[in-house]
Amino acid sequence: MIEVSGLTKNFDGYTALRDFSMSVKPGSIYGLVGVNGSGKTTAIKHLAGIIKGDSGSVRISEMEVYDNEKVKTQVGYVPDELYFFPQYNLKLLQKFHTKMYANWNDDRFSELVELMGLDKKRRVGRFSKGMQKQAALALSLSAMPTVLLLDEPIDGLDPIVRKRIFEWIIDDVAARKMTVLVSSHNLKEMDGICDTVGIIKDGKMLIERDLDELKNEMAGNDYFSHQPPSLDEIFIYVYEKGVA
Repeated sequence: MIEVSGLTKNFDGYTALRDFSMSVKPGSIYGLVGVNGSGKTTAIKHLAGIIKGDSGSVRISEMEVYDNEKVKTQVGYVPDELYFFPQYNLKLLQKFHTKMYANWNDDRFSELVELMGLDKKRRVGRFSKGMQKQAALALSLSAMPTVLLLDEPIDGLDPIVRKRIFEWIIDDVAARKMTVLVSSHNLKEMDGICDTVGIIKDGKMLIERDLDELKNEMAGNDYFSHQPPSLDEIFIYVYEKGVA
């Protein structure tokens, strides 16, 4: 479903991604893990078609992503840094998304907005950062995308809303085979929902593996205080050693 091969991206002499590759299976939840500045957001922006790599390929459903409207209408994207048109409220955004996404679900949107306690008539630009994140999640989930890209999606969400959001995501993966790529600093939460993890460091993929298989491989290693080790512990180990 998602295939990135040999992707390199430079910004003013700084290499954000270097020969970066990843593969995300259809109907799975993939966790992209790394410290700040490791290249997670840059990789996700390539998948969203916002920026173009200097070399390599980025494909969703076997189609190149950049400058491809057909692909973009299949993709839901919640960035870490949000932007909304200043004059838009949720009603206007709902109308806009209805035209963009053929599978838009009004009932789901209303339910999500009610769950989050958002005011459809209030300009989204006047929402708090946490409320804007909730609005972006409600819009993306209601578009019923084939692929959902989430960059730090749970910032500003209270535990009840966060739990319900992940329930919706897991239900969509099970029912519609939606593919999810999520980047988050909350590794404990990712440990509970991700099928596969990719650990990125200095713009390069260190390891990409089925999470349960990775835990089984690591079991018995004296480095870890718990057996099987948690994703937190595996992440630190891989970063320190540079390899699994």
